Amino acid sequence: MSVTEQGLLERDKDTMTLNMGPQHPSTHGVFRVILEMDGEVVKTAEPEIGYLHTGIEKTCENKKYVHVIPMTDRLDYLNPPGNNLAFCLSTEKLLGVEIPDRANALRVIMCELSRIASHLVWLGTHALDIGAMTVFLYCWREREMIMDLNEEISGVRMMTSYIRVGGVARDATRPWLDGIRDFIDYFPAKVDEYERLLTKNPIWIDRTEGIGAFTREEAINWSLSGPALRASGVNWDIRKSRPYSGYDNYNFDVPVLKNGDIYDRYRVRVEEMRQSRSIIKQAMEKLPTGDYKTPDNKVSLPPRETLHTSMEALIHHFKLVSEGISVPKGETYVPIEGARGEVGFYIVSDGTNVPYRVKLRAPSFMAIPGMCKMMEGCYIADVVGIIGSIDIVMGEVDR
Repeated sequence: MSVTEQGLLERDKDTMTLNMGPQHPSTHGVFRVILEMDGEVVKTAEPEIGYLHTGIEKTCENKKYVHVIPMTDRLDYLNPPGNNLAFCLSTEKLLGVEIPDRANALRVIMCELSRIASHLVWLGTHALDIGAMTVFLYCWREREMIMDLNEEISGVRMMTSYIRVGGVARDATRPWLDGIRDFIDYFPAKVDEYERLLTKNPIWIDRTEGIGAFTREEAINWSLSGPALRASGVNWDIRKSRPYSGYDNYNFDVPVLKNGDIYDRYRVRVEEMRQSRSIIKQAMEKLPTGDYKTPDNKVSLPPRETLHTSMEALIHHFKLVSEGISVPKGETYVPIEGARGEVGFYIVSDGTNVPYRVKLRAPSFMAIPGMCKMMEGCYIADVVGIIGSIDIVMGEVDR
């Protein structure tokens, strides 16, 4: 054998290390994955995180409970109301307060609007990653309507901090309710439009079907949750299995498929948008009257109009604003079904107005090892699609 032939044979056995990210646009944040390549095939994929570390968990342990809520907005910045709700439910469990039915309904409406908005961002950017630009523009059009609704009720488009300990920040306004009715009437035809562009598109199918597949057992063993778990055949949605905030009062289906590939994760999320729209419609139709926050004076500020006429109300207002809420000693964890999967805050209280320990269970963080496992054996061209199909948000990974 000649030296040249021997060299060629040796090179055939070599692998190449390829760094993808942390600045690559399709990693959807500053995420880096180190790929070991055998030609165009991924042999191993090693994730590297920490480029966006914010220290939010530790910051929360130095803030009053009410001041933690704006911090939770900035974790999964595409699903702020879901983060608000998860933190508030854990805090309220320690406080032992009851939430009025109207407040629960408003929370559900806000969280489902946020789920739709989050899925719209996912669908638009995922399609753009694979090469379908039109869907991105259409999804942004509908998301803009939800951003306008957020601004109407909270004054802010994204980081609303609308869900508060004990209820919500503000009662529903007539323009907000009218805007929601307009949106739920308008939206179904738009979801059908997305599907006409993608679901039977042969290019879309070629880039998604059978790629990045996880079996039911693999999805469970790699701690997936949310749409990625349900696309692998696991019927698990916390809104159904462990209802919170009155979700047991609404009729909706949990989309479950079996192939666990990019295509099924797409189909699950598209159907979830339809189901979220149905939940919002039901909540609007039977929106209860009553308080939008608990009357418990340990938690809620008194009505503003009483401050000029009642010294007790003024003192109560002053003490709550200056001292915050004192939470009894204990520890708790209440999970919710966020747009990306199970979200929950483990909170330890030492009896003061500042949490002793706050720990987030972030679905994006939990999904990253499984996502990298999916890449093994795939072509380099499919890595972009796999990352997009998991829908990670680095704000809740590096916290």
